[in-house]
Amino acid sequence: MSNDNPAANGQAEAQQAAQLSIQKIYLKDASFEVPGSPQVFQEQGQPQFKLELSQRVQQIGDTAFEVVLGVNLTCELAEKVVFLAEIKQAGIFVLEGFDDATRQAVLGTYCPQALFPYARSTISELVLAGGFPPFVLQPINFDQLYAEQMRRRAAEGQGEGLVGHA
Repeated sequence: MSNDNPAANGQAEAQQAAQLSIQKIYLKDASFEVPGSPQVFQEQGQPQFKLELSQRVQQIGDTAFEVVLGVNLTCELAEKVVFLAEIKQAGIFVLEGFDDATRQAVLGTYCPQALFPYARSTISELVLAGGFPPFVLQPINFDQLYAEQMRRRAAEGQGEGLVGHA
C-alpha cells in the first residue's frame, strides 16, 4: 500500500538521508595534580569526590563538528585537595541531512555519550597512575542533561543552539 501523503513521504526521505559518522576521537587535553604529595598518601579518612562536566561544540566545516567533553574530578579529604584530574575528550562528528533541532540534539546527547567511555577510561588511568585506588566514573544520562539544559535555556530566553556554547 502506497502512502499518498506528500508531507509524510518527504519526512521519511529526510530521515533516511540523515547520516552521522565519527571521523576521529582523541584526547585534546589532560592534567593530573597531587598538590599535597607525598604527605597526602599518609592521610586517613573518607574522601569526597566532586565531578564537573562541560561540553563545547564547534562547527569546523559545512557538516563537521568538534565536540569536546570536559571532565573535572576533584578528590578532597578533610577539606584539602588530594588530587585533581581534568581531561578534555574530543571527537569530530559529521552530521548530514539533519534539521537544526535534531542536529543540536544529536550534538548534545549522542556525541558526548560516544566520548564518555574514552573519558571514563582516561580518568581511571590517571587516578591509578597517580598512586590512588581505581576510580570508575558512573554512567551519565546525557539525554537528561540535554533536556535540563534546554529547559534552563528556554526559561532564560537563550534559545536552543549548542554550537559555540560551553
